[in-house]
Amino acid sequence: MHTRSLFLAIYLLVLAGILSCATQKPAINEAKHSASRASLPAVAREFRAAWVATVANISWPGKPGLPVEQQKKEALALLDFLQAHHFNAVIFQVRPQADALYKSALEPWSYFLTGTQGKAPDPFYDPLQFWIDAAHARGLELHVWLNPYRAHHVSGGPVTEHSLVKTKPELVVKLKEGYWWFDPSLKATQDHGVDVVMDIVKRYDIDGVHFDDYFYPYPSYNGNQDFPDSLSWAQYQKSGGKLTRGDWRRQSVNTFIQRLYTEIKKEKKYVKFGISPFGIWRPGHPASVTGFDQYDELYADAKLWLNKGWVDYFSPQLYWPTTRLAQSYPVLLGWWSGENTMHRHLWPGISVGRDTSACNTTEVISQIMIERGMQPQSSGVVHWSISSLIRNPVLAKALAEGPYKKQALVPSSPWLDATAPAAPRVSFTQQADKVTLQWSPGNEEAVFHWVVYGQYGDGWTYQILSQPDRSLQLSRRQEGGALRRIVVTAVDRSGNESAAAEVSLTGLAPAP
Repeated sequence: MHTRSLFLAIYLLVLAGILSCATQKPAINEAKHSASRASLPAVAREFRAAWVATVANISWPGKPGLPVEQQKKEALALLDFLQAHHFNAVIFQVRPQADALYKSALEPWSYFLTGTQGKAPDPFYDPLQFWIDAAHARGLELHVWLNPYRAHHVSGGPVTEHSLVKTKPELVVKLKEGYWWFDPSLKATQDHGVDVVMDIVKRYDIDGVHFDDYFYPYPSYNGNQDFPDSLSWAQYQKSGGKLTRGDWRRQSVNTFIQRLYTEIKKEKKYVKFGISPFGIWRPGHPASVTGFDQYDELYADAKLWLNKGWVDYFSPQLYWPTTRLAQSYPVLLGWWSGENTMHRHLWPGISVGRDTSACNTTEVISQIMIERGMQPQSSGVVHWSISSLIRNPVLAKALAEGPYKKQALVPSSPWLDATAPAAPRVSFTQQADKVTLQWSPGNEEAVFHWVVYGQYGDGWTYQILSQPDRSLQLSRRQEGGALRRIVVTAVDRSGNESAAAEVSLTGLAPAP
């Protein structure tokens, strides 16, 4: 925990920069490595992710029913953008309304994909598999994003015979604004939700499972009236239940979250489970904060999930500027950090919005730097959304030339796995002005990244490469001098880095 004085100092320094709208050149916060790599430069460790929303075709595909080749082209453009700007994760929405952007026996094909719910892509392909393969080839983690309780969205086309509104009518209720919602209190709802998630975990090579802020619906979805669960509430009371209605609803969601975390870990421990709740737990927490009460309105006790460690990463949606006193980004981040008693990753969601002004760019950069300063042990943010990033080239350029100038590994998750992979086997061939490096895994353990270090004169460089990569050309000379040392390490899916495998350059001809 940081002292109050340190927090205040960070806050005041950043506040001064924002008020003047002055663009400052940010610095990279780099992590330390073990003694076996003590002579190497510290590779930056930071979660850099963006949400790709498919609901209402916010981010992808451009509209329902696009030709398959156009869908693929758009997907690759988004992933290329993330790779080029040194992001390392994508959070891809695969279940916007109890439907699927992947081949599923449990729910129908998504309207947002093909324009007709239940209709497969033609010619056939599996979008999720396509996204996984393309993301991994670019060194990006892929986290599947699901909405656990939304059964039908108002922009999701007509309710068809394929919809779960029709196939499981006993589980859903209709809201006054046209949405259909699963009743979270029903065990059958929880069973189905767990089945959907675990089907993906078992069949696809994903890196994470992600929920956003939609648990019980926002009141505006139902005309600001109470959620229509009178039947299940009456059944609970008849069975002898003693909880208040609010506690009963929260218990239903809590049970689902805990159960899902446990099930994921039983199947694939390395698959991270993340939740991105509304950014305020309750007004008055901390004292200066006012606003929406997710505890009483969405029946989401998000603080409990973090306190209990039922998540591997937690991304509260802190979509407010630093200087908004009633919902200040650093004040709320500091409060959530104090609730992170199990020391999970706390990677806040930040909203870049659609404001392309210099002040907005400064605000976004400042929020990244505040997070780094407050949480140097595990830095990272999630950007809402990739669409806004791509449509704001000024901000994208500022990220690439500023805080994301260097590549970064995702911070490790030692509670999932703390065992480093074996060091790779490395060799090289010599050319006049280049060295071609080649490597292979030290054993059959899963490797997600490779890090290639090169020492030129007294200075070091590094490159993070993707799992399929097996070779790299290094120049024999750079501005810092001649190539003196080459080291390669392997990094597994939990972020553990292997011992250093150093190439012997004995006998290498002098650099030209």
